[in-house]
Amino acid sequence: MKKVFLIGVIILTVNGLRAQANIADARTYGLGQTVSVTGVVTNGAELGSIRYMQDVTAGIAGYGGPVTGANRGDSVTITGPLIEFSGLLEISTVATMVNHGQAIVQPSPLQIPIPTVDEALESQLVEIQNVTFTAGGNFAGGNSTVQVSDGVNTLDVRINGTTNIAGTFIPSGPVTITGLVGQFNTNYQIVLRDLNDIVPYVAPLYEINVLLEGATVLNNGNYFVGNSAVTNVTIENLGSTDLVLSGANFTGVNAGDFSTDIAPLSIAASSSQSFVINYAASGLGSHFAAIEIGSNDTDENPYIINFEGAGTDNLATEPIANPSALTFPIVEAYTLAGQYTAGTGASKYVVLWNKGAAITDAPIDGSTYLRGDVIGNATVAYIGAGTSFTPRGVIANEDYNFVVYAFNGQGGFENYLTVAPLSGTTASLGSNIGSYYGAINSQSTSLVSDLVTLVNPHTFISYFLYKQTIMSDFEIRDTIGGQSVVTCAYSGENYIFNDPFDWSETGYSREHTMPHTWMHSYPADSPEQPEYTDQHNLYPTNLNAANIPRSNHPLGIVTGAVTSSYLEGTLGLDNNGMLVYEPRDSQKGNAARAIMYMAVTYGFNLNGDNDATDQDQDVLKEWHLNDLPDNYEIARHEYIYSIQGNRNPFIDSVVFGCHINFDNNTYLSSDCASVGIQSIDKNEFTIYPVPASEEVNISTNGLIISYTLIDMQGRTVLSVSDLNISSVDVNVKELNPGTYFIKVNTVNGSAQKKIIIE
Repeated sequence: MKKVFLIGVIILTVNGLRAQANIADARTYGLGQTVSVTGVVTNGAELGSIRYMQDVTAGIAGYGGPVTGANRGDSVTITGPLIEFSGLLEISTVATMVNHGQAIVQPSPLQIPIPTVDEALESQLVEIQNVTFTAGGNFAGGNSTVQVSDGVNTLDVRINGTTNIAGTFIPSGPVTITGLVGQFNTNYQIVLRDLNDIVPYVAPLYEINVLLEGATVLNNGNYFVGNSAVTNVTIENLGSTDLVLSGANFTGVNAGDFSTDIAPLSIAASSSQSFVINYAASGLGSHFAAIEIGSNDTDENPYIINFEGAGTDNLATEPIANPSALTFPIVEAYTLAGQYTAGTGASKYVVLWNKGAAITDAPIDGSTYLRGDVIGNATVAYIGAGTSFTPRGVIANEDYNFVVYAFNGQGGFENYLTVAPLSGTTASLGSNIGSYYGAINSQSTSLVSDLVTLVNPHTFISYFLYKQTIMSDFEIRDTIGGQSVVTCAYSGENYIFNDPFDWSETGYSREHTMPHTWMHSYPADSPEQPEYTDQHNLYPTNLNAANIPRSNHPLGIVTGAVTSSYLEGTLGLDNNGMLVYEPRDSQKGNAARAIMYMAVTYGFNLNGDNDATDQDQDVLKEWHLNDLPDNYEIARHEYIYSIQGNRNPFIDSVVFGCHINFDNNTYLSSDCASVGIQSIDKNEFTIYPVPASEEVNISTNGLIISYTLIDMQGRTVLSVSDLNISSVDVNVKELNPGTYFIKVNTVNGSAQKKIIIE
């Protein structure tokens, strides 16, 4: 059976993004980017709404939409955004599909041993011979995971309840399984499609398998020797009769730098023979050669492995030219995507980024970097062979600087081209309010009902998809060593973990800011109700240290005895002797606006509804005004708007919250000046929309005395004084498009921010 990697090219186009050459290329794109690929489908409806597909370079999964109409063996072109679902890279939800009919050449399963099941083979059709199921009896009637073993290694096997395997007898002897390489959290698995994917094992007559330093390298695979003078080789005979080797030879530009003692001989069935490969670099830079091992295993004769070694300087070859033409086809408040044209003589790229400052340092030759590592004043946003990237951790209204370096090599032999790197900058967007609020007026007595009508209905997103939405697409950020980090909203804890994110493994939860027990429809999780799943109300928190202590207690200021505390989150008594939970300062306004939104959206009264009778709305309003939306909250808000289709009015407008009595959801004529405001940072104020075309709203944490609009040449184009209000609308439709600064003077001090006028 062939164990072979093939190379092929399919040229396609995608909206606004560079075309993907093939599936392997598409897999290098960042999450959230749209890709378009062509491949052959390797499963049907027996696995539900997912379709695995592959071309001659790699495999990928497509989920939902028109792809559910594809049958096994169809050649299809699908287009959609990339996501990771519990570790599995998917095109989801597929936006368009073109079905070209049954493929003339159907994929053959790639025969592999258990240890080679990894990310490189994800979504490909594979075959694993001579394994046994570790459990007996019957497969479960629903979805289940069992294991197979080769006597040394074990592997998860996924059985979907929708297949004809569920409920049948588990074979007790050696079997060969065929299936699709899937992933669930940190575990790779084989997904079986039907009973035909499990057959009794029959040993082939001749079967060669080659291991380098103890690990199988598949036929036509690649191996990096670095500067190792000797590489240990093991040739196994997995067949039932003698494997006859006819020898080995090297080909390629640097074949003379490699030698081996592999010679003609016979290897008995189920036996192996040890050899070595010698390498001595003849000069500087990368050295390439391929070994061809001849045998009587006719479908893998010769068995080819491609070698790369470092030069006498212990470095790979330096690229000739860095990449060019850096563009940003996707720029939002919560994400951005960059792409560039490949450099000359380069195999990989490292993308550095920095918020707000020019990048001053470069990567160092011979150093291996991972995503999230720090280089000088910059961080690695991407490293790999791809020509596009999506950095994690983008927030609104920020200037981002990028520098891209080409390099070759790996494992401490990297050679970076640090002369004339590619650089570029872009600015994330701000609030995208547009005409969302139309004629809604904070001075209207119908404000509450107008807002209710505006935010309802909206797109329903399951509570259980929060990991794929907020977590994967926004909350999870990079940290050093290729790891990831998420912040507990209540305590401020930064929890570091290895991807992919999993709730149970990290001990985190999806916290309902307005608790579940307060909801009208409680229990609202079976079946799920919109108020239970609303993304505006959910934040990541440490389950045991923050979520459980908070429970369904009201939010407030702890001034008395403390019951429990963790970092910046505290449970204790307030001035009235009430048990309250106090989150960290930077989450107070966010939490207040979440509860205010839930109260209005779902007609919930803080005074008298369920367990919320002790929630003091004055505390929420003070937090709302004293902790105005920052760039993180604006970015999160815009992301939720993009998927849920509705906005939180109290993030967009400071004044809406001042005109609502949340104890009974009635209108208040008094304005924000009547609410007790604590003294805080004088520089906090918000402007929206950005960019603007007709009107800009300025809202502050203190009364506005005056404001001035200044152009980029330092000229005052508009100035208004003698004000005494917390929010003002500035007419900008007569101004020329461009970038301006608004300087605001308040009773607490002055500050300025940049705005863009279209």
